[in-house]
Amino acid sequence: MSEKKSQFLTYFIIAVAACGYFVDIYDLILFNVVKKESLEAIMKGAAADVIKSTGIFLFNVQMTGMLIGGILWGILGDKRGRISVLFGSILLYSAANITNAFVTSLPLYMIVRFIAGMGLAGELGAGITLVSESMSKENRGYGTMIIVSFGALGAVAAAIVSAQGQVIGNWLGAVFNITLANWQVAYLVGGLLGLLLLMLRVGTMESGMFKNIQNAEVSKGNIIMLFNNKARFLKYLKCILVGLPIWYIVGLIVANSEPIWGKELGVQGKVVNGTAFIYSYLGLCVGDLLSGLLSQLWQSRRKVVMLYLAVCAVVIAYFFFLSNGISLQGFYWLIFLLGAATGFWALFVTVAAEQFGTNIRSTVTNTTPNFVRGSVPLITGLFQFLVSLAIGSILSAFIVGVICLGLSLWAVTTMHETFGKELDYVEES
Repeated sequence: MSEKKSQFLTYFIIAVAACGYFVDIYDLILFNVVKKESLEAIMKGAAADVIKSTGIFLFNVQMTGMLIGGILWGILGDKRGRISVLFGSILLYSAANITNAFVTSLPLYMIVRFIAGMGLAGELGAGITLVSESMSKENRGYGTMIIVSFGALGAVAAAIVSAQGQVIGNWLGAVFNITLANWQVAYLVGGLLGLLLLMLRVGTMESGMFKNIQNAEVSKGNIIMLFNNKARFLKYLKCILVGLPIWYIVGLIVANSEPIWGKELGVQGKVVNGTAFIYSYLGLCVGDLLSGLLSQLWQSRRKVVMLYLAVCAVVIAYFFFLSNGISLQGFYWLIFLLGAATGFWALFVTVAAEQFGTNIRSTVTNTTPNFVRGSVPLITGLFQFLVSLAIGSILSAFIVGVICLGLSLWAVTTMHETFGKELDYVEES
């Protein structure tokens, strides 16, 4: 293959992975944006606190689906290839989200969110693994930076579509003679975007590194390998812990902007979850671009992550203790800063991909971000437990944040630097 064609295929893989992650984030965040509207339609007449608790429960169901899906897709990616995961995961969550537009009962809603979560679990890990194995060791940070930065805008699209879905709904109603609410349109758009993306993926080529071991006598996708060796297990655990502050901020702070923090902080105006997600993911996009560029400039992943953890600590402390009575716009800008401070998601997943050999790289890269996402029920559960001790929502959330930041800092300061590491090797079982 000529160098020019090889370069084109690499760029194409990055573009496809970026678009895939855009749709992935759209669908991942969508439930938090439309949960109130959709649950009010399904649970007609239910009290506000029941709607709120049901929303938290369904979100945890979705995240549990991602946890299980991350394991299954990761193993499949190492056994059958990265491309099979890209196709399979997006087909599953696209079908789930189209179905979600027509659910009429809570049990069905729960089942579909679990299935959607399983599908969403495979996208990022497969894309990052494929790009990391297709680019040079000096430049792969740029590829993963583009994927995550562009993908973060999917959350913005989810908020906009859910708010303006009636325009699309009116058109669909005229064509198919059906009446659709905003939340139904938002789910349909997510599912259809995924199906359109499958057409792009037809030209995507498999990772050369995976092809080299595809028929080799080596253990592939063996998740037990991550636990049967102490040094390897600690390395894996550290990869997971590095990302905890990201989903602490997304899952506990941003996701509860409207039901909890708008009131607790005395925000001067009505906080809307959808708007909070727009600001946080715009911040995440900016943060990921900057962290990717800094890691290339400094030739270090660890230094950049440590810088971001320090910024996280400062912004979190300001958010909880110095923003009481803040204006509505000021609140949203704080959410933007929190999003920017968590903009090391691309580095976090890249570090996971760079820590392990080709035969279990997909398993690690898929499970690591999904274990972090799957930690949300633990994070929110600890928060609710502390609240039950009558120490208040603000102090409870801050204590949980200190724990997450502390674990992440320990992990990143004790792991090996991976910038420029050669990835064409296998792990011995």
